[in-house]
Amino acid sequence: MLPNVTKEHLSSIRNSHNEFLSIIQDLTKNEKVQEMRKFNQHADISCYKHCMQVAYLTYLVCKKLNFDYVSATRGAMLHDMFLYDWHTTKMESKKFTDMHAFSHPKTALKNALETFELNDIEKDVIVNHMWPVTIKPPRYKETIVVTFADKFSATRETFSHIFDILHTKKLYKYAYVFLSLIIFRIV
Repeated sequence: MLPNVTKEHLSSIRNSHNEFLSIIQDLTKNEKVQEMRKFNQHADISCYKHCMQVAYLTYLVCKKLNFDYVSATRGAMLHDMFLYDWHTTKMESKKFTDMHAFSHPKTALKNALETFELNDIEKDVIVNHMWPVTIKPPRYKETIVVTFADKFSATRETFSHIFDILHTKKLYKYAYVFLSLIIFRIV
């Protein structure tokens, strides 16, 4: 049963959503940011949609914790502005640190700085959002929120894709049912 939702509560949700959109409005209208729609991030989720989800989650958490939610939200919207398909782009270098997981934050920061003026929190969010994969730790508490929002969103997007496959492919569906029967039998 759903809790009693009041008009005031709905109005508060609408106001929060509108505030979130106003914070990133100039970013989302930008041609380079729109380019993120062309590239998949996790499964069938575009970089743009992924960044939007991370930014909204960041906005909610940072606002609740009285952090700098404006800078954190804006940085989160730009955190994966690397503008290439990392699934198909071949690494020119064979160095471990040049792999996408390690290198894309620097590329995203470079692209964001070419397009926008960023404050220190926004820069830190972009370049350190992959911590602890990248060794350098975040300098700001807002970056830590973005880091967790990013991991949460990536995990949700990936598992959602896997479950979609399991529920739509006949062979997988039978394997899923078989595995479920085994698990329930054990429990």
